[in-house]
Amino acid sequence: MATMSALDPLAMFRLDGKTAIVTGASSGLGVRFARVLHAVGANVVVAARRGDRLAALVADLPGSVAVAADLSLPDDRERLVAATIDRFGSVDVLVNNAGVGHKVAVEDEDLDTFRLAMEVNVTAVWHLSKLCAPSMIAAGGGSIVNVASMLGYVASAPVKQAHYCASKGAVVNLTRELAVQWARKGVRVNALCPGWFRSEMTAGMDTDEGSLRFIGQMSPIPRMGEEHELDAALLLLAGPGSTFITGQSIIVDGGWTAR
Repeated sequence: MATMSALDPLAMFRLDGKTAIVTGASSGLGVRFARVLHAVGANVVVAARRGDRLAALVADLPGSVAVAADLSLPDDRERLVAATIDRFGSVDVLVNNAGVGHKVAVEDEDLDTFRLAMEVNVTAVWHLSKLCAPSMIAAGGGSIVNVASMLGYVASAPVKQAHYCASKGAVVNLTRELAVQWARKGVRVNALCPGWFRSEMTAGMDTDEGSLRFIGQMSPIPRMGEEHELDAALLLLAGPGSTFITGQSIIVDGGWTAR
């Protein structure tokens, strides 16, 4: 057994030499995730539709690579993974962060809105996981972090977005199923489920008095989360600190779902 002097708990959060794909990395939480993984030594490949924003991000992250891609398109998903393996030889970590959603009542929600949410938020998660798994298995293991939401567990109303809640609930259970299928092959699959954080999808909530009052009244920790408050959970799930964790969700929501 290792002695106390030999312990290095912080090493469990390092990803030196590992390769990580982060989707939805042109804004908000995706940008933060890419920066955090790069800071602990990972080779980071960032993907999103807005190539100009990706270029600005990789300019700040030496050695990282940008792949402009529309994750609603199967060919773009395949190109992203192929480009990553071609550049770095393998994929060790996949952070499925890309997602879509907006406020709309069911009565006004059309089929195209619902279908797009399912394609980007669920099908792309399944497809990218499927594309990356062979590389992870060949390397002896890897980690998939699916960015779901606390709204995969509870309704969002009075904020109306059935397409988003349905898709994130699907991601939570897809995470469980992929985890069980791949556990004995060394691939861990877990979900990171944020609550109310600042992002393009919550734009304006952080300055709207009614929204802040709603969050303050409903959340045990009465505020929105700060982006750095997801760092530790991301690093736990992505890195070697979670080698005995799979099929689980870490809900970072200030206690919202505990009520």
